[in-house]
Amino acid sequence: MQLLKNFIFISVICVAILSCKKEKFYADSDAVLEFSIDTVQFDTVFTTIGSATQNFKVYNQYNKPVKISSVYLAKGNASFFRLNINGVSTRRLDDIELDAKDSLYIFVEVHIDPNNSNNPLIIQDSIVFETNGNFQDVDLVACGQDVNFINGNVNGIISTNTLWDNTKPYLVYNSMLVNSGITLTILAGTKIYFHHGSRMYVNGTLFANGNLEEPVIFRNDRLEHWYDDIPGQWVGIYFAPGSKDNSLNYCEIQNAIIGIQADTVINTNPTVTISNTKILNMNAVGIFAQGAKILAWNNVIANCGQCAVALTIGGTYQFYHCTIYNSWQYANRQTPSVLLNNYYQDVNGNYQVRELNEATFGNCIIYGNLENEIGLDAFSATSTFNFKFEYSLLKIAETIPTTDVLRWDNIYKNNLPGLKNPSADDFSLDTLAFAKDKGDSGIGSMYPLDINMENRLSDGHPDLGAYERIE
Repeated sequence: MQLLKNFIFISVICVAILSCKKEKFYADSDAVLEFSIDTVQFDTVFTTIGSATQNFKVYNQYNKPVKISSVYLAKGNASFFRLNINGVSTRRLDDIELDAKDSLYIFVEVHIDPNNSNNPLIIQDSIVFETNGNFQDVDLVACGQDVNFINGNVNGIISTNTLWDNTKPYLVYNSMLVNSGITLTILAGTKIYFHHGSRMYVNGTLFANGNLEEPVIFRNDRLEHWYDDIPGQWVGIYFAPGSKDNSLNYCEIQNAIIGIQADTVINTNPTVTISNTKILNMNAVGIFAQGAKILAWNNVIANCGQCAVALTIGGTYQFYHCTIYNSWQYANRQTPSVLLNNYYQDVNGNYQVRELNEATFGNCIIYGNLENEIGLDAFSATSTFNFKFEYSLLKIAETIPTTDVLRWDNIYKNNLPGLKNPSADDFSLDTLAFAKDKGDSGIGSMYPLDINMENRLSDGHPDLGAYERIE
């Protein structure tokens, strides 16, 4: 009887072992894998920084598990690429088991060393898969660009008058500072990229002078196409108190938190002059002024999470032939496109009033997807709060009185401006645009050329906004 019991016990153990044994691997010599993509492509990658991680999937199409003998980079340790497979960062991994009808993610990153070349370079490699003696590969392609690397912790303080040209881009890491009394001049065609969380601080003077064909670009350093219009990827440009005589002409400022912040003016010089410039896709505000002095014309300020233009704590401001358009789509925006304010609350809870000496908007378009895009926030009826909208198209609530001609002169209320395709950043006027020929010729003669260098006085009637419609 004991012998029978032992036999039964051994039999049960054998059955259990056999039942736990894995199903045999698919071992035929025709075994092939399937891939979600045949080429992994990276857009421009800056040297020393690396890139975003790309990924693809490997599929086992069989009803049995497959053992992948090896997955490796063809160039081995000399490769600029690196793999991450099942949480392992490597250039080669062996004996990978892939269950029947299962799939595997493979992540790829690239890191390009400086090469002192001003031209983009193409980096290529491939990922090789060996399965049952068969070899397959997925191609890797990256475009690299050498840059002038500005690291806030190393060389980020500009303490002598400096010239940046367009020989190769600039990459700002950990922010940067233009020191007091110092001028940074940026020539046409120069591109300045900012890493996440970085900012340009200007205590001295910034002179960025682009042109129609070669604007000066300020934007984020993620160049993959899906980052082209994502806001909040860097902090912005900050003109600190005492900074003066700054000039931005034919610039493009994109995808920051605050495009331009201009703090308190402490002398009679303008804080900043902004002309022929596009400020697009800001997480918070396009132009945020605090008791500053700004002269602006032929600008487009669009798609901001709060205000496109916030002129606060008083100051002196003149905006002519500007297109201010806010159709923020990422969240439910509550603030108007243009906000005027003449006070703030200090750390002790006391209100401090500063005079809004002037806030003039002439021949402008101010429009958006809210019922009211004009915010007027005066401390009191007796505080200095001087503003004027003249010959401008406004999206404004009917509850706001606009009968005072000293403040509201020849305005057009709540008409569709007739922009071509603002969702694609085309803010020029369509053929039948309402804004055509509605401008004042006196204002137009102050700035006779539009943002595209077209003569806005050629037909005697300038159009509203930054663009003149030329038939």
